[in-house]
Amino acid sequence: MNKDVLIVVPAYNEEKNIENTIKDIKENTAYDYVIINDCSTDSTKQICEKNKFNLITLPINSGLSNVIRLGMKYAYEEGYQIVLQFDGDGQHEAKYINILVDEIKNNNCDIAIGSRFLEEKKKKNIRMIGSKLISLAIKLTTGITIKDPTSGMRAYGKKAIYEFNKNLHLAPEPETLVYMIKNNITIKEIQVKMKERQYGASYLTSLKSIEYMLDTLFSIFFIRNRRSKKEK
Repeated sequence: MNKDVLIVVPAYNEEKNIENTIKDIKENTAYDYVIINDCSTDSTKQICEKNKFNLITLPINSGLSNVIRLGMKYAYEEGYQIVLQFDGDGQHEAKYINILVDEIKNNNCDIAIGSRFLEEKKKKNIRMIGSKLISLAIKLTTGITIKDPTSGMRAYGKKAIYEFNKNLHLAPEPETLVYMIKNNITIKEIQVKMKERQYGASYLTSLKSIEYMLDTLFSIFFIRNRRSKKEK
């Protein structure tokens, strides 16, 4: 097994998307991958097993944050140098994986974010207004501009993987980017394209988008920022 790069694919009820997602990864990369099935209630697990995909199935639904923590722990214990977070819903395109990984391999950054908005403008809707406010909060607390702080396509180098394993409270959320920046971990955005979800629905309704934005802003200003200073 190549212990260079591990692609972590979170999956919850992705029975209509997971086969194409893994096909895309296999056709565009030569890296190891692992699907972490977050106790799906549909046939995601059975489809993965039928196709003999590399799979870890959780006994209870734990949420995205715990899924990524598990992926980071697995990668750290197995000696992987880079972890690539890649959603199982078919919205990410694997052709960008090598670009993100190369940014880390070439020592250009510790975390490479696949950004939808580095060169393109955000749409005018509730979710994008929230994204702009989160970007502003990160700028105010760190001095660094991140245009797509909620992107779920990210590559993490050794320093970032270590932080995830040292600090179990970290999650794949915008407030963690604040923590990373304040601990001298460099971040770079790379323009990518993301597709619309073909099957299933995002859990982020308009109301949940507002709740997520408020929770994230609170965490950036009053929790993550304070904790980063204390741990520095």
